[in-house]
Amino acid sequence: MSDLVVIAFPSEAKAEEVRQKLLSMQKEYLLELGDAVIAVKDDKGTIKLNQLINTTAAGAVSGTFWGALIGLIFLMPLVGAAVGAASGAIGGALADVGINDEWMKETAASIQPGSAALFLLIRKLTTDKVLERLQGEGGTVMKTSFDHTKEAALRAALADVEAAVSDSSPT
Repeated sequence: MSDLVVIAFPSEAKAEEVRQKLLSMQKEYLLELGDAVIAVKDDKGTIKLNQLINTTAAGAVSGTFWGALIGLIFLMPLVGAAVGAASGAIGGALADVGINDEWMKETAASIQPGSAALFLLIRKLTTDKVLERLQGEGGTVMKTSFDHTKEAALRAALADVEAAVSDSSPT
């Protein structure tokens, strides 16, 4: 069973930095991500989703291959490739893999303009090691399907940067 986590960050750059950190942890088998999307809200209130997988491009590549292969059978590989690329791109654009795009846009509508939200679909997680590496990254947990214990640990790990800054300020 997968868990969903949404974390708000003050900038797209910070959200991307945390996403890259999580992807590197995935290479070390500390977690398995089903999806990791950054939603950015511009000054006009428009939400842009920065997906990990571009389904339109993947569909076009796959469609080109299969179209050319079928085109070879009918001695028209270029026509087959063109038709396959077009149909693959359309199919890819219509496909929604991972977290539902509409839901992400609705959820990201509540963030401040210029900020970003990182949407994570987590399949497996080595909680203690991942939270240790996320220590002090900042960000605010908006939504999560974690149990109360894991959610509190995540909030504490992310909030450590704020606690460290307030502890070091002169009184």
